[in-house]
Amino acid sequence: MTGTYGKQIYAAWQGKELLRDILGLAVTRRPGTPDRSATSAARYRFLAHVAEHAYLPKLVTLAETVEQWWAGNETYLTIGVTNAASEGNKRLVKLEARNEFGFRNRQNQRLRSRCATTRRSRRELHPSRPLPEPTTRSRNLHEPCSGFG
Repeated sequence: MTGTYGKQIYAAWQGKELLRDILGLAVTRRPGTPDRSATSAARYRFLAHVAEHAYLPKLVTLAETVEQWWAGNETYLTIGVTNAASEGNKRLVKLEARNEFGFRNRQNQRLRSRCATTRRSRRELHPSRPLPEPTTRSRNLHEPCSGFG
């Protein structure tokens, strides 16, 4: 690498790869629970790299975020549990609200949010996937969402 910018880009890329090394230890990626010492060693390598390149503010911000959320990251690494599904639904509800410039009332908000987050409405975006069979538990979940005023 030659030049200041090339060295900065290379250092940022190395930091990203060291973070990927940490996430690669997750129980969902490998069979068995990861060794705590392996997780600690990977985390130390990442933080040591950031300390060596503290002149890169984005890399320091990334390290601060990793440290702030380490409890959740460690839970993901050891048992593979995430809140990805709930965060995805939250994103869909916010997107629906943004598309409609807000909701007129709570009932309309509840109905639109439910329709946006049901599996059937998401599958219509991918017609090649088969639709699940309707259950007797709740018929409204599998009805098409329409008729919003």
